Amino acid sequence: MELLQGIIAVVREAGEIMLNAEHIEETVEEKSGRANYVTAYDKKVQAFLFDRLAGVFPDAAFIGEEKEENPPVSEGYVFIIDPIDGTTNFMKGYCASCISVGLLKDGQPYMGVVYNPYLDEMFSAEKGRGAFRNESKIHVSDHELKEGIVLFGTAPYNEELSKRSFSLAYEFFERSLDVRRSGSAAIDLCNVACGRAELYFELLLSPWDYAAGALILTEAGGKIMTADGKELTYEKKCGVVAGNEKALQVWTEVASDIR
Repeated sequence: MELLQGIIAVVREAGEIMLNAEHIEETVEEKSGRANYVTAYDKKVQAFLFDRLAGVFPDAAFIGEEKEENPPVSEGYVFIIDPIDGTTNFMKGYCASCISVGLLKDGQPYMGVVYNPYLDEMFSAEKGRGAFRNESKIHVSDHELKEGIVLFGTAPYNEELSKRSFSLAYEFFERSLDVRRSGSAAIDLCNVACGRAELYFELLLSPWDYAAGALILTEAGGKIMTADGKELTYEKKCGVVAGNEKALQVWTEVASDIR
């Protein structure tokens, strides 16, 4: 628990970098693919987290979205970090971005922290100890999908998946109260974890997008898996679907009909 509190403290400090950012669009660089960006603040937050978390837990290795070479995750302790999840939102001042820090132990989620500094919402979890929003314990909802909200994600640089993603979103729009697209996978997973929504899906994500949120969601009583129903991997990109049991049953029925 002391380690988790140390991680939370560092992440909260990193959130101040986002809140105090100025002239963000002047710092933007393009990465490969359409509308795939990084800002100087993504790099600044990542460097801050790497430095400060190394002081909190010197034995851990680091994987980061803005790091060129990353170590394997199968052995020992490894931090998986997305310094700003929702970079396009951050660039545009949309205020729906977060910091995501997952800690794996021998390839499996051990701790997770997701912080939205704009709302001052700190989601956290430690394996076997439940999930929390700030100081309050959270749990997924028990609503059926017809009484729930569906969250989904797409990325402009994964153009080959766009039509299927929006086709699925339409199918779930007809089977739920409504659908939402926030632009941050980590925020979406936490919103399912605390019962604000019942289902989330995205057809291709990197491990830093979900490493923290996956543990928070499962510790909140939810389930997460690959989009084709397999066990989640933290070594490579994959599709992700998460929710409560009732919503996931509907996912299995609907997704199998849309290829």
